[in-house]
Amino acid sequence: MRLLDKMLGKLLKRGELTVIGPDGKTYRYGSPDPELKAVTVRLKDRRAAFEIARDPALGTAETWMDDRLQLVEGEIIDLCLIIRRNRRWEELDKSAGFLKKTGRLRHLLNTYNRKVNSRKNVAHHYDVGNDLYRQFLDPDMQYSCGYFTDPSNRIERAQLDKKAHIAAKLYLQPGQRVVDIGCGWGGLALYLNRVADVDVLGVTLSEEQLSLARERAEAAGVSDRVKFELMDYRDLEGPFDRVVSIGMFEHLGTRFFPTFFAKVRDLLTPEGVALIHTMGRMGGPGTTDRFMQKHIFPGGYLPALSEIILASERARLIMADCEALRMHYAYTLHAWYERFKANHDTIVELYDERFWRLYAFYLAASMTMFTDGGMIVYQLQYLRNRRATPITRNYMLEDEARFGEGEFRTPDPAPHPAHQGEFAPQK
Repeated sequence: MRLLDKMLGKLLKRGELTVIGPDGKTYRYGSPDPELKAVTVRLKDRRAAFEIARDPALGTAETWMDDRLQLVEGEIIDLCLIIRRNRRWEELDKSAGFLKKTGRLRHLLNTYNRKVNSRKNVAHHYDVGNDLYRQFLDPDMQYSCGYFTDPSNRIERAQLDKKAHIAAKLYLQPGQRVVDIGCGWGGLALYLNRVADVDVLGVTLSEEQLSLARERAEAAGVSDRVKFELMDYRDLEGPFDRVVSIGMFEHLGTRFFPTFFAKVRDLLTPEGVALIHTMGRMGGPGTTDRFMQKHIFPGGYLPALSEIILASERARLIMADCEALRMHYAYTLHAWYERFKANHDTIVELYDERFWRLYAFYLAASMTMFTDGGMIVYQLQYLRNRRATPITRNYMLEDEARFGEGEFRTPDPAPHPAHQGEFAPQK
């Protein structure tokens, strides 16, 4: 407990954290903060304190999963917020050393995602069962950052607005061929076909996603125009008028960034357009923390913008548009967390309590990466020909309004109940 006590004493200035040690002794840290809820935890054994001090993210998650860290006051998202708020990215003059990162050599080995590794890593996260994701995603199963035109919008509206936002950046024309790399459960592919009259091929490495995506296309009566395949992006053959990839770039690994962009260029027609939507980091290159690498996204890495640009430059792709979505994923993850929490009993019945705690920690900790950590979402539009799109962004605004018409344009009857405190509506 001595090592953890020393570490928390230096770290915590904002928010109140009380730790009850295994011997019953009480340790208090920080000071009241109106933006943060007070949290009290009890550590059941000395080893728990050591594991948290050695690796805060991994140690906190695993001791909580094993019920060796017990929340007496507050919940796991409150604990994550207190820790992250005291290491806010904008206020640091160097990287956040409190959260243990993977060493560079280990990082390169972990993210060397050859085809066989990619398939295994995807199965680890996405093939745990579609029923899990139904418990916290919107009905369209959009498992990426929503687009909140108003922070009080419900997640359903934000995800539909996200699809319109992306479709507008693709500069779609009827009859074009589109490939969706990392298509998830098929929602975006079906949307693009519906609003823009295009043919779409979606590829995924998840058998669970593939099965549901095909079912959805069949049910919509468009399986002749919206097709899905179990395929690695490296095996795709073009040409396609448009390439879109949402939330897949994070699974590539730095070694394969140039491979990915070379493939995108190869797939595109000379007048083609690509849109890449990815989580990333606001600072320079880094590594993935051990909790995420071990339990959630093995092989995953959130890139720095500089790493993305360097790789795309090598492929002689023109970055025609770049947008940084700052708070949008924080709102998205908070909505997911609240729904996940509300469906606790169902998820425990499907899996078990330990699994519920694992994913609750993952969603809570991920949210704080976007409220206070160094993570952000980038949307990058690429061209092979500088004249492939109009010279102003007006067409994006016009198409976004056009694609959104009739999809989900009635206002929410009331703010989502999850939007409280920091997440209250901002008019």
